[in-house]
Amino acid sequence: MKRRVTVLAVYVFCAVCVSAVSAQDGKYPPLANYLMSHDAEEALARSAAPANISGRATIKVLTQSGYVVDRKGDNGYVCMVMRGFAAPTYTPTQLLDLVYDSALRAPICFDPNATRTVMPYYELRTKLGMAGRAPEQIAAGIQAAYARGELPKRNEVSFAYMWSADMNLGGGIGHWHPHMMVFSPYYENPMLGNNPFGAPLPLVTDDAGTPFAVVVIPVDEKLAIKAAVNEKRSK
Repeated sequence: MKRRVTVLAVYVFCAVCVSAVSAQDGKYPPLANYLMSHDAEEALARSAAPANISGRATIKVLTQSGYVVDRKGDNGYVCMVMRGFAAPTYTPTQLLDLVYDSALRAPICFDPNATRTVMPYYELRTKLGMAGRAPEQIAAGIQAAYARGELPKRNEVSFAYMWSADMNLGGGIGHWHPHMMVFSPYYENPMLGNNPFGAPLPLVTDDAGTPFAVVVIPVDEKLAIKAAVNEKRSK
């Protein structure tokens, strides 16, 4: 356990370093760097959850105009590959500049409730990032949209799978444990026992104490799912 926490602490330190370099530039890489080939993106999106879920889920892919439906599913789940634009809105502050990391690939499958209440938040963050907004401008845009009711209110818990073996969480973190994302409005880490950041234990990772708080619950590494198509080989 101690070794794993130490390794994750090093990863977070690396993320701070990479983010600091990007923030100094204050510029996004070309949008093309964030995009993927169609087949690779679809396969990576499906790798976020077990086949009994992702095989019947709606698949969205990122285009130059934002996320679009690529394949319509029938179980209420939506799978997609989030980019650096999906960084936290408020905290941890050292991760906000992950928006500039065009290599980040975060496959996720939202459950039906999260599809309705959470996915629009990430899609708006992506839209603002693609428009060149800086992290503080993205936060202001999200806050304003939520206050105006343009984003669904977060009044209940919802879930998403992030089980891909090919996830790249960017900033020196790279692959991490397959895990469940639990969208838990207003949760703070002490409510879960104050587990240390980066430990393979339940903890609040994003935006603690806000409507956008995220609890991460790691699962067995053996459950990680390989994408059927490799991004590098598909190019």
